[in-house]
Amino acid sequence: MPSTISMTPSGLNVPNDPILPFIEGDGTGPDIWRASVRVFDAAVAKAYGGKRKITWQEVLAGEKAFNKTGNWLPEETLAAFRKCLVGIKGPLTTPIGGGIRSLNVALRQMLDLYVCLRPVRWFKGVPSPVKRPQDCDMVIFRENTEDIYAGIEYAAGTAESQKILDFWQATFPKEFAKIRFGTEKAGKDWQAMLESVGGPKRDIAGTAVGIGIKAVSALGTERLVHSAIAYALKEKRKSVALVHKGNIMKFTEGAFKDWGYKVASTYFRNQTVTERETWILGNKEANPNLSAEDNAKMIDPGYDMMTPKQKADIVAEVTGVLSSIWASHGPDSTGQSKWKKMLLIKDTIADITLQQVLTRPKDFDVIATLNLNGDYLSDALAAQIGGIGIAPGANINYVTGHAIFEATHGTAPKYANLDQVNPGSVVLSGEMMLRYMGWTEAADLIIKGMDGAISAKTVTYDFERLMKAEGDTQVKKVKCSEFGDAVIGNM
Repeated sequence: MPSTISMTPSGLNVPNDPILPFIEGDGTGPDIWRASVRVFDAAVAKAYGGKRKITWQEVLAGEKAFNKTGNWLPEETLAAFRKCLVGIKGPLTTPIGGGIRSLNVALRQMLDLYVCLRPVRWFKGVPSPVKRPQDCDMVIFRENTEDIYAGIEYAAGTAESQKILDFWQATFPKEFAKIRFGTEKAGKDWQAMLESVGGPKRDIAGTAVGIGIKAVSALGTERLVHSAIAYALKEKRKSVALVHKGNIMKFTEGAFKDWGYKVASTYFRNQTVTERETWILGNKEANPNLSAEDNAKMIDPGYDMMTPKQKADIVAEVTGVLSSIWASHGPDSTGQSKWKKMLLIKDTIADITLQQVLTRPKDFDVIATLNLNGDYLSDALAAQIGGIGIAPGANINYVTGHAIFEATHGTAPKYANLDQVNPGSVVLSGEMMLRYMGWTEAADLIIKGMDGAISAKTVTYDFERLMKAEGDTQVKKVKCSEFGDAVIGNM
């Protein structure tokens, strides 16, 4: 009899015959799923010669669930994912009107899947808008449960929004003043300005302000960054970049950065080194007689313009780093720098990161970031390696073991039931799922199959169109199901 995956103190316990729930998805979901599940089953059969086999259990969500049960996300579906721990889903329609804002977000929050894991890698032959897509090899750890995606919002003009505005005005008048158009007076002042230049009369109330709350917690940050660093160490990655907008949002995004560094120094002190620490250690190694003050001047070019207290703080930082980690991170008995072999922890501002992942992709390896930043980065990076249609994703709770692997694109209903679309996103999400389960041999076969199919220029219409536009006349357009066949044939 098939059995379920369980979580133990040493990690996932995966039987040879696990039950895995799946949601085929809306729109093109059924087409994609039919092609993908054949790939998964073929990889498992080939890798293990019949000794392992997945029992697939369909569960409902989205339009299919609503049409059958009147519920967009039945409790039975949540119960199946809770019990079986690991599952996979296709794209889902977001219901129109009240209730659940997003089925995807609801699943993440209800199962506390706090990591959105998005690996980004290029397959040779996939059309790309950049010259060297092979340089783009990153893994994004996007915080999945808080930030502005927590959904704490109040519509403009509602009693709830006005109640918050009234509270801020009464309790925090200085902060309320930053809501520039939150009073009737502001509306009248703007109307007067419009009229002074012959502008039109307005018909929007001056106090109509939509309110959203951005919540970033120490615990939410800790578990996300801890997962990213543990992954980077396990996979022998070179660096973890904390991506944030802390120069502006100091107490949310800035706190994420500070807490992230604290996670590294608290839980992974002997395995990691921060970028700033490398400067201090490197300066000391280059000149063993360098004073703490001279070292401070080298790591902070504006040192001479600082106040005495600021200077003292930088010198204290240098002294603290050298006294605490010189022995563990400095030169070994042969004179080799130990810190150069450690995982580098650094931070970058979100806006410049969006530029540099394009212009300097080799500078990035594992990225840990908040919800909104991760959303932007994931799609921007997907564009470099062939688009969202081939980008896999996962939502994981590394403590409980719960994980849902998913297509990262939309439902594309106009292509539904035409057997045309690229199943790559679900196929590669399944590859991630098998690897998460420890079935690496089957996962490797899927990668081999994808590589072979694309290298042979056997692709669906989306890639075929782009390849032909680049002058490739050898490309062969195949159906969604036929692409699945090509992947299996190249295992």
